[in-house]
Parts: sequence; structure tokens; C-alpha cells
Amino acid sequence: MSQGELRVNEGIRISPVRLVDETGAQVGVVPTDEARSMAEARGLDLVEVAPDARPPVCRIMDFGKYKYELARKSRESRRKQHVVHVKEVKVRPRIDEHDLAVKLRRAREFLATGDRVKVTVMFRGREVTRPEFGQRLLERIRGELEDVASVDGGVTHEGRNMSLVLTPRR
Repeated sequence: MSQGELRVNEGIRISPVRLVDETGAQVGVVPTDEARSMAEARGLDLVEVAPDARPPVCRIMDFGKYKYELARKSRESRRKQHVVHVKEVKVRPRIDEHDLAVKLRRAREFLATGDRVKVTVMFRGREVTRPEFGQRLLERIRGELEDVASVDGGVTHEGRNMSLVLTPRR
């Protein structure tokens, strides 16, 4: 349940409620007004934690502190996530050896950080009439990177481009 859906103090309309005190001990089923006055006497809030239960479960706690803890846990879980990006390396069918080595090194770096790599061969002019050059180049790139990557799908031909997607090996 998100913190926007929680009912607190005067927002709790259903009576009676099953009450849990600030230490986590069961108090029992009590009228809502009595539970609210117990929470006020302790300087805390009455928070409905399980509204679907019958009777609903309410807990005596510091609501501001509870909201802060929820937000902190949410931020912490987002920080630990790794979003996989698709990086693209573009080459031409008649690429020079050194230029290809630079592109392969960049692709290797992307794969090492856990990102997927899309290798695109761009054809210009009449080069598009010889797709076997692009096919051979993609096969060579696949062979060079097979120690760190596996092929995701196959070679796709999109207009004047031919591409291959590589996924890092774990």
C-alpha cells in the first residue's frame, strides 16, 4: 500500500479496529475513538495498515517517521537498479582495420558495463547493392566479440542499414 492510500487518525471511519501498539504488541479489537485517544495520549498517530482485513488493522506509530522510512526504502531500491541501455556502434562496409579496432574496443567497453550493443552497418550510394560486404563485416564483429557477448536475434536489414544486437555474457 502506498503512503497516499493510508488513512490516519480522523480519516479512519470504521469502528471497531484491531489495534497494534507502537511496540508491535496486539492490544485487541477496540472502538476507533478509544484507539485514537490512546494514540494521542502517547503523542503518536493511529494509522490504518491493513484496511482490507475485518476488522481493519490499525497501528499506533509516528506517521511522519513512517512516511520518511517508506520514501528512503523506495529511493534505496531505485538506486540499486541497473537500467540496461542499448548502445549503438555504427560502421561502414569498407571500414579500415584501425577504425574497426577502435569500434570493437568501444563495443567491448559497453558490453563490460552490462549494456547491450547494436552494431549497425550503414550503406551509402551503390554499396547497398552488395549486402554481402555488410554481412561479412557483421560476422567478423560477432566473431571478435563472442568471448564477451552473445547474439540477440539475428541480422536485420532496415532500409540502407544492416544491424546486429549483442547482449553481454554473464
